[in-house]
Order: sequence, then structure tokens, then C-alpha cells
Amino acid sequence: MKNKILFSRRHTLKGIGAIGAYAILGTTSDGKESARMGKETGFSSDVRKTIFEKVFQTSFIDTHEHLIEEKERLAASHPRVKSDDWSILLSHYLNSDLIVAGMPQDVCDRFLSSKVKPADKWSLLEPYWPAVKNTGYGQAVSITMKELYDVEELSAKTVKKVQAGYEKVRRAGFYRHILCELAKIESCQVNCLSKPFNESDMPTLLMQDISIVGMFAGPAIAEFGEPTGIKVSSLSDWHKVIEWWFNKYGKYAVAVKSQNAYGRDIDYEQVPAEKVEEVFRKKCDKQSVSPDEAKALEDHLFWYAVKKATEHNLPVKLHTGYYAGQNGMPLERLIHNPGSATALCRMSPETNFVFMHICYPYYEEMIEVAKHYSNAYIDMCWSWIINPVAAKDFLKKFLVTAPLNKILTFGGDYVPVEPVLGHSAIARRGIALALSELVEEGWMSLEDATEAVDPIMNGNARRLFNLTEKTKLLEKVKWGR
Repeated sequence: MKNKILFSRRHTLKGIGAIGAYAILGTTSDGKESARMGKETGFSSDVRKTIFEKVFQTSFIDTHEHLIEEKERLAASHPRVKSDDWSILLSHYLNSDLIVAGMPQDVCDRFLSSKVKPADKWSLLEPYWPAVKNTGYGQAVSITMKELYDVEELSAKTVKKVQAGYEKVRRAGFYRHILCELAKIESCQVNCLSKPFNESDMPTLLMQDISIVGMFAGPAIAEFGEPTGIKVSSLSDWHKVIEWWFNKYGKYAVAVKSQNAYGRDIDYEQVPAEKVEEVFRKKCDKQSVSPDEAKALEDHLFWYAVKKATEHNLPVKLHTGYYAGQNGMPLERLIHNPGSATALCRMSPETNFVFMHICYPYYEEMIEVAKHYSNAYIDMCWSWIINPVAAKDFLKKFLVTAPLNKILTFGGDYVPVEPVLGHSAIARRGIALALSELVEEGWMSLEDATEAVDPIMNGNARRLFNLTEKTKLLEKVKWGR
């Protein structure tokens, strides 16, 4: 695929919907000039028009998704596809906002299940929709429904139209239609949640990470060991298992990924093998181990996996910051993620670490990590729908603090494909606003701002993940035929 995808002005305005057109043209819903476009500057509207058009015409490389295969969506055969109707758009992330807003868990389960008719699901959602529709999660879904189904507002009157639109769109080829044609995404990087590496049917579109979390957390002996055929009874056997996964998939993967920060801080110490051999034997024998022993084993195996990733020239993606779900996030631990990130960078300067989700809400510190360490990169995946305003401010501050080749600006982070479209529109608007404000406030020139668009939206990712070479390999891979 070409590095740049050019679109006509008409196509651009159509593709970005009302939210993008408003931001570019500076008009209210009745078409009148908006005073907020900055009359006192004299050039604000021209600056925004130029930058917004550039951002909305530029392709994304999507650096983080959990997308299941299209064939699994079409067959409704994946465990995460609880119902094959419009409610699936609200099944990832927005369901947590609904529960926090007061929706009982059993009502949420019914809403997302196949036991309730699609047309009847609005009555379950209606009491809680006003409380969540303006969150980033809610806006991503609303924009998606507008762009895919031509529905301005979800309501009792429009729910049948939403379902009809869902059925019309959800057909063979709809992944490429949504991701490439509408969201202008060149490729996605997928962290499969059901297996260590997914042999995708669309290998150049749904590029894959190797999930390493089970290599060290647990570890997941059956999940990782059984496919290799290696009998695991010692730590050295487990090292061979880890090596097997890298030898088999390392050349096809774009990165490795761990979400272990959901269970602990990312303060991994370099522990020698001899100190944890007995601990691993206990694990194999299903004996209990102390918390200190468990951490020491995890730390050793983490660095073993990181070493193999580095040998295969694979960046190491690590979850930081905010947790998915609800009623279980310990902020007292998350606050330490930035400091632990710097320790990782110091301990393995030859490894490229990608710290994900801007460590929200402790995002200011992550800018300094990227500014100080040459092997630290920050990924804005998910952040645009956690807090769109904070994400915009983060990017704005990052671009005047750290080198701009250290930032990755989009990853939808979804299991269902549809809301990626809405998320990408929010991200484009945030990127364009950040750059526009920097120009209007005199921190960047218009030329520098427009020149920054390609690197931060696709160029940095293409270089860091070696995507040109990976694409050539994946075009020839047998499992994708």
C-alpha cells in the first residue's frame, strides 16, 4: 500500500462527518461563522482548515487492536461475539461506562446477549445512555453509527435503522471497508487475546504481535508449551519453549506485547536463572510459591522474553496506566509505572520499549520518559476514547517537549471492528486540534505542523516496526492464502 493516500476535498468532508467538518470550517449547525475560530488572530480559520484537511487526508498506521478475524465475526463463532446485532458496538469499553453509570450487571448481560431481540434492546439502554453518550467511549460509538448507518442520534425511533444498517454492513469484506476505505488505515497491529500468535487470514492488514505475557506471568505452561511439543519439567525446558515461539513467528510479528501491568507494576528486575530454577520446578509440580518467589520468576522470564524479542528486532509493547473494566483499578500502583519505565530503559538500552495508552492519568511523566531515553516510545492507543481532551493536551505538550519521532498516535484497541472508525475520527480531530493550537499560539509554524502529520500518523510506526519488510514477508506467508 502506498505510504500516502490522497482524497478529494469532497471525499474528505464526507468521510469525516459533522464533527470533522465543524472543526475544519468553523461553522455552527446552521452554517453561521463560529466566533470561537479566533477572530483576533486573523488567520486561525485558515490554519485550522489547512491542518485539518492534511490530518483527515493522511492515512493512519494503527498500532494496537484486539480484533478477531472477520470470518469469526461473520460466523458469530468467537466467544466474545455474544450477540450478532448492533449491541456489539457497545460491548467493548462502553459496557464498563454503562455499569459505572448504574446499569445492573444482569441488565448489561441481557443487553449484550442474543436472548433479547435487537429492536427491544433500546429499552434496556435508554435509562443510561444520556449519562455515557458524551464520554469518549460513547462518542466513538455515536460517530460510528452516523458514518456507517446514517443515524444521527441513537433512540427508540432509530434503533431499527441501526440494526438494518448493521446487517447491511456486516458482510464479507467489511473489515477492509471500515478500516481502509472509511477510517483510512493502512494496517493494524493486533494483540490476539485467545492465543500467543494468530495466523490471520488477512496478514498484511491485521499484522500480529506475539503475546509474551503468558511466557512469564504464571507462566501459562499448557497454552505456550503444548503447541511446541516440548515436555516442560525444568526452567531450561521453558526457555526452549520461549525460543520456539520466537523462532517460528519472530520474523512475521511486528512486536511483542504484555498487559501484565493489570496485575502488578512493571518493575521487572534482572534475576539470574539459578535463583528461580527451584521456583519454576514448584510451578511445574503445582506447588504453592510465595509472592516474592513468584515475582522473582516473573522478572527472570520477562527479561528472557525481552532478550529474545530484542534479538529478533521486535519492539516490546507494555500496557501502562488505565485499566479496562470497572471497580478494580488501583491508582496507587499505576502511579509508579513511569518510574518503572525508566528503569527498564536503563537496564536494556538495546531494546525499544513502547509504553502504551500514555499511562493515563499519569501522562505528563511519560513525556519525560520519551524525552530522556532514546529507546522509549509512547503509544497513544486507546487514550483518545479514555479522555479525548487529555489525549489532545498530551500530544500538544509532547510535540514541544520530546522528539516527534518517539510518538505513535493511534490504536483503536477494540475487539469489534466497527468502533475503530469512530475512534479514528476522534483521534484525527484531536491531532488536528493539537497541531492547530500549537500554530495559533506561536509554538510551531504552519509548515512544521503540516510536516509533522505524516511521521506521527504513520511514518514513525512504519520505521519502528519495520513494516515495509514485514509486509513483503507477510504477502508470501502460506497461512494467509
